[in-house]
Amino acid sequence: MLGDIIAPPAVYFGARERRASARRQFGWGREEVRLQKPAKVAFDPQEFLAKVGVGKTILKLEKNQNVFMQGDVADTVYYIQKGKIKLTVISKHEKEAVVGVLGPGQFFGEGCMNGHPLRIATTTAMESCLITAITKQAMKATLHDQPVFSELFVAYLLTRNSRIEEDLIDQLFNSSERRLARMLLLLSHFGKEGSSQTITPNISQETLAEMIGTTRSRVSYFMNKFRKLGLISYNGQIEVNSALLDAVLRDKPELKEDE
Repeated sequence: MLGDIIAPPAVYFGARERRASARRQFGWGREEVRLQKPAKVAFDPQEFLAKVGVGKTILKLEKNQNVFMQGDVADTVYYIQKGKIKLTVISKHEKEAVVGVLGPGQFFGEGCMNGHPLRIATTTAMESCLITAITKQAMKATLHDQPVFSELFVAYLLTRNSRIEEDLIDQLFNSSERRLARMLLLLSHFGKEGSSQTITPNISQETLAEMIGTTRSRVSYFMNKFRKLGLISYNGQIEVNSALLDAVLRDKPELKEDE
C-alpha cells in the first residue's frame, strides 16, 4: 500500500536533481544576488594637495610671516596653493641672500625627504599665502602608494634642478645687467609670445640685488636704463615689456657686459 502512495527514493531524488540542473542551465528558480565592488575613484593630486587629511594641514599666512626658519627641524614638505614665498639664507657673518622666490604649484622644504635634519634656509610669505603642509611620513606613504602623485613630484624636482643649473650658469658667466634682465623675466612669468606682464607682489631693488648677487645701486642704475630703453615700465610696480625678452634672446648690445 505504501509503495503505491510514496514514490521510490530513486525517482524522488532524480526529479530533484533534474530541477537543479534546469536551474543551473536556464536560470530558473531563485535569483542569485551578486555583490559588485564599488568602482575605484581615480587619485587626483590637486585635490589631495588642496584638502586637509591624514598628515596634512592647511596654513594661512600673512605677508612677512615665516613658514620655517633656518636651523629649524626639517620634518614637513610644503605646497603653495596661493601666494609667493621668499627663500633666504644667512651666512655665519650674518650676511643675507635671497636664493629664490616660489609661487603657486611649487613645493618647498623637500630637503627633509633627502635626510636633511635641519632647514638650510628661511621661508617668508611675500603676500597672503595658502599653503598645504604634509608631514614627511604622509609624503612618503603617498609617493609609495600613488604613482600619479609620484610622477608630479618627480617632474617638479627635475624642473627645479634645471632651474638651479641655469641660475648657476647665469651667475658664473653673465653680467649683472643680464642677470637682472633674466630675473625680471622669470619673476613676471614672461612667455616668448606674451604681452607686458606685471611682477606681483612688488619686489624691492634691494631684494633684486640679493637675488642676482650685486649691489642695490647697480640694480637702480640698470632699472633706470631698462626704463629709458622701453624694456620695462616702473611706476610703483615693475611691468616687464616684450622688448626685454627680445633683448635677452637676441643678445642685443643694450645688454652688454659690464663686469
